[in-house]
Amino acid sequence: MSEFEPKIVAFCCNFCAFAAADLAGAMRLQYSPSVRIIRLPCTGKVDALYLMKSFEDGADGVFVAGCLEGQCHYLEGNLRAKKKVAYVKRLLAEVGIEPERVEMFNLSSAMGGRFAEIVEEMTERIKKLGPVYKDGQKESVSS
Repeated sequence: MSEFEPKIVAFCCNFCAFAAADLAGAMRLQYSPSVRIIRLPCTGKVDALYLMKSFEDGADGVFVAGCLEGQCHYLEGNLRAKKKVAYVKRLLAEVGIEPERVEMFNLSSAMGGRFAEIVEEMTERIKKLGPVYKDGQKESVSS
């Protein structure tokens, strides 16, 4: 049997996290291909339902990456996102899914190396936890 390769969804703000991901690519940094990036104007626009729906649609892990705290291009969007991520952690725990599967990160557009580290960190974390749905069992996490 092959090693488990997690599916990770990254919700990234346009100005910082997505730019950092782009920089990581320009720097030719190697990181796990397990991440799928969703570009947002601001992480403040991410909704808890989107995060939960990611798990329902097969993601094993989700992270939100936004501007450094205090440096959000939309003033407080990243602070709102941080609260939403904390809320989703509580929801996951209530439905029996490890809250460690979702995380919030803050970085600047110049932190391409840090973006690659975040992807590797999340990939290793999720590999240790294993797939969300064991033995092909899939239950709705939004119920």
